[in-house]
Order: sequence, then structure tokens, then C-alpha cells
Amino acid sequence: MLDLDLWREIFQSINKNRTRAILSGFTVVFAIMLFGILFGMINGLNNTFTEAFADDANNVIFINSGTTSKAHKGLQAGRRIQFENKDLQYVKDDNGDKVEYITARLYKNVTASYKNEQNNYNVRACHPDHQYLENTLMRDGRFINQTDIEHRTKVVVIGRLVEKDLFLRTSALGKYISLNGIMYKVVGVFEDAGGDNEERMIYMPVTTAQFIYGNKEYIDQINLTYNPKMDFDQALAFSNDLEKKLKARFSVAKTDQRAIRVRNMAEAKKNVNQMLFVLKLLAIVIGMGTLIAGIVGISNIMIFIVKERTKEIGIRKALGASPRSIVSIIILEATLITSIAGYIGLFIGMFILRQFGPALEEYFIKDPSVSPSLLISATIILVLSGTLAGYLPAKKASKIKPIVALRND
Repeated sequence: MLDLDLWREIFQSINKNRTRAILSGFTVVFAIMLFGILFGMINGLNNTFTEAFADDANNVIFINSGTTSKAHKGLQAGRRIQFENKDLQYVKDDNGDKVEYITARLYKNVTASYKNEQNNYNVRACHPDHQYLENTLMRDGRFINQTDIEHRTKVVVIGRLVEKDLFLRTSALGKYISLNGIMYKVVGVFEDAGGDNEERMIYMPVTTAQFIYGNKEYIDQINLTYNPKMDFDQALAFSNDLEKKLKARFSVAKTDQRAIRVRNMAEAKKNVNQMLFVLKLLAIVIGMGTLIAGIVGISNIMIFIVKERTKEIGIRKALGASPRSIVSIIILEATLITSIAGYIGLFIGMFILRQFGPALEEYFIKDPSVSPSLLISATIILVLSGTLAGYLPAKKASKIKPIVALRND
């Protein structure tokens, strides 16, 4: 049964020694709060990088053209490198089954309108494979297909937020929108994990854009995914080989970093994962250090509390109290203070993360949060430590003879 007298005595002791209880609890509150904030910020960094890679396939390679920075083979620096359809076909034919999906990209800015609604958007003209590179999820209708490419069809696939902006509460599927005064049929509406910017994008067949905007065979970018069976070293060697061959194709110096740039997302993701691993390891070390500091602080305070109550223990023993009852009252007091303080620290830490989370986004910390189970586990560790810290000195004090305890200064 619940011993009400025992608990009444515990609360009376805490109330009588409020300063002591507050100092004991503050150590726990600070340790749990700091532990939670630290892991929350690490998780925020992880969320930032996860979102950055969310809208692209993990095995994607981006090939961009630029301007030469070095003279080579009699050609002057400052020469503009321009990709064409034939270069896309060259990459595809030359690499065979090393390439999984491949697409060109052509960028345009347009003013889109439907009835009385109007807004400015970016257009990506591309091939059907683009859907798999961008992890584009079709909500309604379909994506661009090979028939659209072959017949230069005037169709578009719009993002969810484009539909929301222009069509308000009606469905865009099957309707016609004007892009710079030219009508296109909406054949699909997509969603994208990349966020609002991606969902305010419009896709159209690359051949349609080349025909309408009069840039003939020109494309701005070549994107592809390599065979997923490749390991990291093979993927890196493949992207390096691609860069070498394309530089040779366009008579670009091997050391020219501006003319043709090949970016392998596998390499970028590996670097990010390594950095996050180091950060998590650092957080664990600092977090464990914080918990250990909290444990040491609790232990020191409990030793002081028991020493301070030595005379009280002597009186209890003189009145017939058993060593077990003396130990239990000190342990329960230590456990109660540690538990309450631990959960106060838990809620303060989570509150700080929730309140200041939006302001941290400019420092690349997105939605900083920490698993409640992690904080609860840390709190339980401190509670157990506080219990143990109270038990050892209490057990020792309970063995002191009453006459010795009463003489203690």
C-alpha cells in the first residue's frame, strides 16, 4: 500500500530545504535541456541535407556547359560551349547500359495565365526520363511521353502549386493555359518532395520548346542516372570518364573547370553523409559529457545532502527507525527531485526548439527536433543515476551508530 506518511515526510523535507532541492533539480534540468537542444540542431542539419537530396535520384549526374577559361588547340579562352541534341545522343550511345535514364534540359521563363489568373513561372523542357531523375510524382494525368517528343506536342505538366495559383479550386487536367500567349494543354499535375520551388515548375517536351522558341537543336543541360548496380568508386570513375570525353569532344583543356562541369550526386551525398556522421558523433560525445556532468553534479549534491542530514539520521535510528527506512526516504526524495527536474528539462528543450526553429533555417538548420524517446531515455538515465547517487551515501549513513551521528558537526 502507499505509505502516505512517508510521502508527506518527503514533501515536508523538500519544502523545508527548497534551496537544496532547487540546486539538485537545476543540474538535471540543464543537462537534459542542453542534451535535447544539441541533438535537435543536429537533426535540423540532417533535415536540411535530406531535403536538398529529396527531389533527385541518388544516382543522378548533372552535366553543365559554360565558357572556356583557358586557350586550347589554337582556340581562345572565353569560348561558349553549347550542347545540342546530338551531344545528348552521343552520351547515350557511347555509354550503353552504364546509363539508366537520360534527359536534356532547356530552361525558359514564362508568364502563364488561365482566365483571370496570371503568374510567372520557370519552364523545364525535357525528355520523358526526367520524371525518374527528379522523383516526380504524378498526382493527376501523365508525364511527357515519347509521342510528345516525336510530334512536338503542345502539352505541359504543371506542379501542384501552379494548379493552385491559376486554377484555384478547379482541376487543371485537360484544360488549356497560355504561356507567353501560346496555348498548351495540361496533361498532368505533379507533386515533388523538393518543396515549393519545385512544385511551381512547368514541364514541356524539349522538342516543342526548341521548335517554338527557335533555338533549333540547342539544350542547356544533360542529366542522367548511372546504372544503380555501380558502386561508389565505379560511379565516380564513370563521371570522371564522361567529363574527360566531353572535354575532348569540345576541344576543352583537361584542367579547365568552367567549360564543362560534371557533378555526381553520389560524391556530394557521400561527403554530406560523412559530415553528418562526424556531427552526430560529436553530438554523442558532447551529449554524453553533458549527462556525465549531470550525474557527477547530482552525486555531489546527494553526498552533501546525506552529510547534512547525518544528525537527522542519528535521531531516527535512536527512535528505532530501521536502516532500510532511512535509505528509502533519501532514495525516494532523490528520485522524485530528479524525475520532476528531468521532465522539466525535457519540455524546456523541446519548447526552445519549437520556438526558435524557424529562425534557425537561415543557418541551414531546418525543423530542429529531437525524438521524445531519446530525451525520455536520457532522463531515465539521470533518474537512475540520481537514485544510485542517493543510495550509496544513504546506505553508508544508515550504518552509522546513533551516538556517532548525533555528535556529527
